[in-house]
Parts: sequence; structure tokens; C-alpha cells
Amino acid sequence: MAVVLTFAEHREGALRRSALEAVGEAKRLAGALSATVESVLIGPGVRGLADELAAHGAARVHAYEQPELQAYATEPYARALAQVIGAVKPTAVLVPFTAMGRDLAPRVAAKVGAGLVSDCVALLVEDGRLQARRPMYAGRAFATVRWEGEPQMATLRPNVFSAGTPDASRKAEVVSATVDASARARVKEVHATAAGKVELTEAQIIVSGGRGLKGAENFPLVEGLANALGAAVGASRAIVDAGWVDHQYQVGQTGKTVSPSLYVAVGISGAIQHLAGMSSSKTIVAINKDADAPIFKVANYGVVGDLFELLPRLTAAAKEFVRKR
Repeated sequence: MAVVLTFAEHREGALRRSALEAVGEAKRLAGALSATVESVLIGPGVRGLADELAAHGAARVHAYEQPELQAYATEPYARALAQVIGAVKPTAVLVPFTAMGRDLAPRVAAKVGAGLVSDCVALLVEDGRLQARRPMYAGRAFATVRWEGEPQMATLRPNVFSAGTPDASRKAEVVSATVDASARARVKEVHATAAGKVELTEAQIIVSGGRGLKGAENFPLVEGLANALGAAVGASRAIVDAGWVDHQYQVGQTGKTVSPSLYVAVGISGAIQHLAGMSSSKTIVAINKDADAPIFKVANYGVVGDLFELLPRLTAAAKEFVRKR
């Protein structure tokens, strides 16, 4: 029987939302391809995550639990995923388009001789083969791509695909496996900069600030609205380059690609590089004093006005709304 395989990324003992989205999409495609869904988990203790993958559609989970695989390293992780691909001969392989996935997928594709389509925002089945839709030219156009040969590999943009409704009664067969864990480079320590409460690439609501804030001292206005909405905080490249905030907050072509349900752009003009990272958001609200700012061309709702007056009022209204719920 045909197989759709996914790579299940996790962090601090929990599956990332993008991993569940990949399994949910694999389950949807499996129906059209008359296939089953299998997933790959890598890292010590990952067996405990198999039930959650099963609830979202995985029938079999390949678990690599060697202690040496605690921290992500491209070479052994690529060997493990390629090993499973060689064993099960999947018709399709889905990997989240995260920082890890963007590093891992191309190496695996090269190992197994697969075609790879990156940053997909839609997949469909036609005549028993996959077709992918992906943005081009910084989001100004979309391409429809078909594969030749198998496996058909794709990386999926987070927050675009549905994880589906979990069924806790589903159980997956767990297959233990080992791989050569040697690597020319190995992670010894991770020193993480303090981040926001919500992971930017997986957030359902994002409030981003731009040069219209006029200075780093005003960025707390963005953080205040984000806190009131339970949102993640983002930023344009201009203020990252200016040193107002850390690069981890940057949204755009050279930053992070996000697709939240709600994206609030505050004082962001809307350069094409920024739009490339957020234009697939489901609802975009723009706040800018310049009525001709390019951001209004992609916004669902636009507010022309002084952000220094509007943001405190929006924050107060959001807090009041939450209080009354």
C-alpha cells in the first residue's frame, strides 16, 4: 500500500503544531492516494509522542531514540529520515517549513534523489500525482508545480494546513530504529535569547511593529497590544537592522515566514520583502499614518491614523474585551 511519510518536529517534549499540520495534511492526501500515513520521530523519549501523532492520522511511527540524537544535527537526522524513506518507499514526504525543516529537507532530498518543492501553501491530487502551490517573487505570484519520480517531497508553510480533528482512540504501531549518529559538527550547548510567550511561526495572532514607531523606546506599545491579545510579537527588517529588537522577531523574506489567523501591522509601510513573510495571513490589519503605504494593498482592514494614539486605545479595548469574556 502507498505511504505518505511525515517528519514530526518536536521541542521540549512536545510536538510542534507544524508537525501535526503535516500529519493532518498527509491524512487528507492519503485518502485520495489510497495510502496510509507514517511519521518519523527523532530524539530520546520521543515514543511518548506517538499517540498524539496517531490521533491526527499516523498509522505507524518510526522512533529513533538514541541519546546522541538529543540535539538536532543535520547529518544523523538526514540519515534517519532517508533510512525510513529507503525502507518504506513513500509516494510523498512532508516536512514542516521551519528552520529545522528548511535545513533537513534539501539534504534528505539529495540523499534519496527526490524532487523537493519548498514553502508549499496548498497540495492537491490529480491523476494519482501531487500538485503543489507555492509563492514566487516574494509572494507576488504563485506557481503550480508537479513532480517527476518518487518520493514527492514538500515542505509545508506553518499555519496554512489544517491539523484536523484528533481522534484519541486511534493508536499507531511504533517501530524502534537506530541510525549512525556520528556528525562532523555537534551541538554542545544551546544559548537561547529570551523569546516571547508565543512562538512566532506557530502563533495564531501576531502584532508586528515597524519604522513608524520612530524609536526602540516605543516598541513596548506593540508588546502591550500583543500581550492583551495573547499574541506573538513581530518586527520589520528595518527596525531589526536598526537594532531596536532582536532578529528572532523579524518577519519577512530574510526573517520568518508566518501565516497567522490575524496579523496586525503597526507602522509598517509594506515593503515587498516584508509582504513575502506574512501575505498568506488569513486576516491582515494595517495601522499607518500614510494612506498610500503599500501595506494597505494586502490588508483586509486598514486604519489611517497616528499609532501613538491608536495603540493605547486598542490595547485598553482588548483588555476590556478579555476581562468581560
